[in-house]
Amino acid sequence: MAQRLIVVGGDAAGMAAASQARRRRDRADLEIVVFERGHFTSYSACGIPYWISGLVPEPDALVVREPETFRTSYHMDVRMRHEVTAIDVERREVVARDLTGGGEVRERFDELVYAAGAVPVRPEWARDDIGGVFGMQTLDDGAALRDWLEGDPRPRHAVVVGGGYIGVEMAEALIVRGLTVTLIEQADQPMSTVDPDMAELVVDAMTGIGIQTRAGLRVTGLEERDGRVHTVVTAEGPVPADVVVLGLGVRPNTALAEAAGLPLGPTGAIRVDRRMRVPGLPGFWAAGDCVETLHRVSGLPVHIPLGTHANKQGRVAGINIGGGYATFTGVIGTAVTKVCELEVGRTGLRERDATAAGFEFVSVIAESTSRAGYYPGARPMTVKLIAERPSGRLLGAQIVGWSEAAKRIDTLAVALWNGMTVDEMSALDLGYAPPYAPVWDPVLIAARKAVDAVAASG
Repeated sequence: MAQRLIVVGGDAAGMAAASQARRRRDRADLEIVVFERGHFTSYSACGIPYWISGLVPEPDALVVREPETFRTSYHMDVRMRHEVTAIDVERREVVARDLTGGGEVRERFDELVYAAGAVPVRPEWARDDIGGVFGMQTLDDGAALRDWLEGDPRPRHAVVVGGGYIGVEMAEALIVRGLTVTLIEQADQPMSTVDPDMAELVVDAMTGIGIQTRAGLRVTGLEERDGRVHTVVTAEGPVPADVVVLGLGVRPNTALAEAAGLPLGPTGAIRVDRRMRVPGLPGFWAAGDCVETLHRVSGLPVHIPLGTHANKQGRVAGINIGGGYATFTGVIGTAVTKVCELEVGRTGLRERDATAAGFEFVSVIAESTSRAGYYPGARPMTVKLIAERPSGRLLGAQIVGWSEAAKRIDTLAVALWNGMTVDEMSALDLGYAPPYAPVWDPVLIAARKAVDAVAASG
């Protein structure tokens, strides 16, 4: 009799796990059942802002594989619009509700992958009974927002609450669609994923494309008119709004897992080992935005929800379920985004992260250009490095620039992953040609400056 694998969640981590398991075990040996509460499998949630703006014309472009592909080519039982409501650890059963046809099903399992992802942070004031208020986590969320933007009456004033990646990207998307946009951030700065001195550059770019940014401001409620949002209430007065997008980040979707007894770590996400196994529960695996992992620089558990991690973690789980051996060895928090044409990249620790982890460090900022200064199209680029003292080991890096900036963070991510010092980095043999870099690449200029700062710090 074939074993049965149940996968809870049909996006990046879940389908990566299912696909890898299938590649190693055929359907006579392993039956695979996937439960997905939404309308899509294996899609790019990171592309939603570009669909909202119109840069990506159709949502189908964001879907990597349709459910039918998994059914026919991978021989999986993929059940869309089915929400798992309970996991019985002792009986090794899941209970799922059919959101379209109604009714409830129970399915046994030998192995289970919990890949339920994350859910948008939704404060109490963001009431469900007011139209025009949207979280932004799934393609279904994006479809609902598109319908609202194209409905009657057409919204004119948008408020984005929260200034992280999704908030900044959605603010730009709404500007492109012709709305007036106010971004409200309770902290002292938007883009808290970088240090304040680098975030200032991002705020300048946001202002330059017409986004009104209000930092250090707390939202206290919403006002409605005829069931539609009309005003965002803040500590400093009302802000007009025909549509509100929540960019307050996400939290791991672990309510079902916690109720079943899966262990949670200090981040509130599910604890797993390097093979993505849930400790103490044989046959249970977890991957994606619902799990915590090890930060390779700080040594601390972190919850960093990114599709890159989810795909890798799902792949590791699937290889192990299929009888192979694979490990996920942690993260360093590398991420990129853009505001208009301004590119932002970061990896490793920010200054406050390094302080919290107990490091002594120096920070340097180096100004350079993306290409040789005399070559057409050269634009400013700012690189920040954080290095441990006295060792000089790189702890973190941030880049903000107008062209060729974001992907330069990958050079720094590789150096960070391999524990390089800024002195070692200053001798890296990087590519040079005037259309692509100055003779001293911005990364090398920053590394040299960091070497001097480490030496001066004693």
